[in-house]
Amino acid sequence: MRVFSITGNQVQARESDNLDTSLPQDLPEQGFLWLAFSREHFERHVVAIQACLQQVTGQSLVDLHVSDLLNGQLPSRFDFTSHYDLLVFRRLAQQSGTAPRHSDTKTAPAPGKRPGPPILQRIDTSPVGFAVFERVLLSVHPDDCAVREAYASRLLNATGDKTLAHDPRSAGARGIPLSPADMMLRIVSQMVDAYLDLRRELSRQLDHWQAELLHPNARFRRWDALLQARLALHQLEDLCDDQRTAMLNLHETLDDWVVSSDAAALREHELLKVRCRDVLEHIDRVVNHVRRLEHNTETAVQMHFNAQGNRTNDIMRTLTALTAQFKPDAL
Repeated sequence: MRVFSITGNQVQARESDNLDTSLPQDLPEQGFLWLAFSREHFERHVVAIQACLQQVTGQSLVDLHVSDLLNGQLPSRFDFTSHYDLLVFRRLAQQSGTAPRHSDTKTAPAPGKRPGPPILQRIDTSPVGFAVFERVLLSVHPDDCAVREAYASRLLNATGDKTLAHDPRSAGARGIPLSPADMMLRIVSQMVDAYLDLRRELSRQLDHWQAELLHPNARFRRWDALLQARLALHQLEDLCDDQRTAMLNLHETLDDWVVSSDAAALREHELLKVRCRDVLEHIDRVVNHVRRLEHNTETAVQMHFNAQGNRTNDIMRTLTALTAQFKPDAL
């Protein structure tokens, strides 16, 4: 587990497997806490974590939300209580060197060689769960989650860089967050942006297959791989639709928040809505790219069969002409 105490422009981090010494006993005087757990660690120590939340926030997680955070198959979704908000967001990133367990991802590759682009076999869509209290962010990640480590590293780097610590921009994951909700949206934004690293290789593989389909002298034999690619693209589109629905529900909830008339609080609330809309816009870009890949693949397949039909017609015309020329007279 990793515990971060964020106060203004200062970030203090602790990492340990011993909950007796790592779990905080109280909140910082100012700022908030980020408690980041792996799913396995959260499952083993859920009782102690619940007791910690009760002590520092006055409220623990309800049982159904604990089940959601432990469920490695859950789609992206949003829920809320009067004390905290819950967001489960399925990430879209390349797997690390160690393949995730089947219980942690619904797209884990089956044993043996599977057809399809190699990049699609390495995509990990494991869920990451967030419980957002007023001054505590609890996150539950897959084991060896690169998202958590990448954002933790960026957060610690921003502490020593004044230009990053005072980053005024509303988009992206730079700078030090102002609240648990702000931190959650920054992490989610980083998770969505990770797709940009995937789409280049995926587009390159599908472009290669399209070139093979349209080459006049090539015999395309990768139909099983092409079918798997189409199915994977459909899964990615469904994944993004769930992500978008969850973020829309979050955005609607932000509109219902009771915010004080303080200028700083109003600005922070507006910033949260801007970040939420930014994540939605990025998800829409991902969906549009997936649909464009699907359309291009379908078009290439249709052109391939049209070309095959034209070549077949040319052959038949040639055979008909030869048959007519060498056919013996009926007389």
